[in-house]
Amino acid sequence: MCSLALFPPPPPPGDITLYEFNNALVCGRLYEQLPLAFQSQLADLPVLSLPKETLKAHSRLEHSTRPAFIHHRESLWKRCLSAWRDVGLCGVLKEIASAEEEGLQWAKTGSSYTLAVCHWLSSLHGSLFPHLSLTSEDMIAEFSQAVDWAGCTIRAFAWHPHTSKFAVALLDDSIRVYNSNSATIPSLKHRLQRNVAAMAWKPLCASILAVACQSCVLVWHLDPTSLSTRPSSGCAQVLSYPGHSPVTSLAWAPSGDLLLSASPVDTAMLVWDVSTENCVQLQWFGGGGVTYLAWSPDGSKVLAATPSAVFRVWEAQMWTCERWPTIKGRCQTGCWSPDGSRLLFTVLGESVIYSLSFSEYRGEMQGQVGGSKTASIVADLSETTFETLYSEERIGGEVHSMVWDPTGERLAVIIRGNPDTPRSQTVIAVFRTRNSPVFELLPCGFLRGERGAQPQLIAFHPCFKKGALLTVCWSTGKISHVPFFFVSAHVPCASPSRSPVTIMASASVREQPLFSEL
Repeated sequence: MCSLALFPPPPPPGDITLYEFNNALVCGRLYEQLPLAFQSQLADLPVLSLPKETLKAHSRLEHSTRPAFIHHRESLWKRCLSAWRDVGLCGVLKEIASAEEEGLQWAKTGSSYTLAVCHWLSSLHGSLFPHLSLTSEDMIAEFSQAVDWAGCTIRAFAWHPHTSKFAVALLDDSIRVYNSNSATIPSLKHRLQRNVAAMAWKPLCASILAVACQSCVLVWHLDPTSLSTRPSSGCAQVLSYPGHSPVTSLAWAPSGDLLLSASPVDTAMLVWDVSTENCVQLQWFGGGGVTYLAWSPDGSKVLAATPSAVFRVWEAQMWTCERWPTIKGRCQTGCWSPDGSRLLFTVLGESVIYSLSFSEYRGEMQGQVGGSKTASIVADLSETTFETLYSEERIGGEVHSMVWDPTGERLAVIIRGNPDTPRSQTVIAVFRTRNSPVFELLPCGFLRGERGAQPQLIAFHPCFKKGALLTVCWSTGKISHVPFFFVSAHVPCASPSRSPVTIMASASVREQPLFSEL
């Protein structure tokens, strides 16, 4: 089993992680640049700084103007229809109970009693699932993959799957799209685009972006040849379903045909056909909602985490699922190997990484998930003390988010520090991985940003040709890119330069497998 004790010490204070070469992370000062042999690989990628002071969070109340317009100007049935779309059954009952129209006394009385029963059942349900008592914003912050969703400038980040283009969701509910091949930076704004929790680009498509918002899913259709910096709100489709809000996670099928959305208050995840704006509910009982989705790169399976101590893996042909209970808490995050045969996941309250392997069934067995009966622990991330020349640093704790690069050879993990422990900090740990012929996990090193910067979000570039490229969104509002230069064992590729620069690693690299299934 791999553990933090086998990692090289973290970089000294004042240094930042520049890149990886020869299986070791190379650090230096902020002003230092990559070697000339590597600079061309990142020449077109923008390094952004989006300070919080330049943004202003919305302070609008969601229904502050509704009584002034809808209640007095529309008929009861129209108000009920609007309440059904926005709130669901309780909204309809509330509209009828408070109606001023005459001749509806029996309906108003019945609605009042039914509403009271609904509130009692809701309180009972809330005692079983405490997250239901949270406000929408607190719920998004609780289940977001961003470390500090409520207080950080950057709330969501998404690379385009086929090109060097990414979208950034900001504190002011705007989304900016950056393209290395264009100087135009579109800014996306919509009246329903509030409290963005996640984003996902549609695969096999130039510019369709799905956005998880507080009350709906917005699907932006952007013209890649347009020079406009402010696309019209008419470019966005609105996908909404009663009782399915806030939306905290999205996942496109690798084929781009279907879109999944999840909400912690809805026990069903929705499968959307975006072209027709129709959806199908994948319903289950238990769990209290769906908090996080991850579709395997091969398109065969979907991870669906819940707010309680259980998660499910669906197979995407017959849409059957297998259920895995956890011991301490809910599944916090997870990621798939490139071939979809392995799932790595973490559990809230535990400082370990688990692994589940999956078999591929054909013929009569087709339509089964094929997961192993038990999960194995592949990494121990318990708190470890590192003695350095400058100070003593404590690193370790629970995993907040985790990403696996498309080659399956680098795994990046955000480890949350213990706030009650002095000198404990939130860090990014990087592992070297191999999935075949056997699964192996080896330490690579820790990533450090500028002094005082804490990692918030991480994502791997989907098509970096010289190894892997990790994008890090920091608490200071800066977005940086850390390249990992290596020759993939699966996809032959050229070295970064014909005359590679020789760099001596300061820390020895352990070559023996620290976790192996043999």
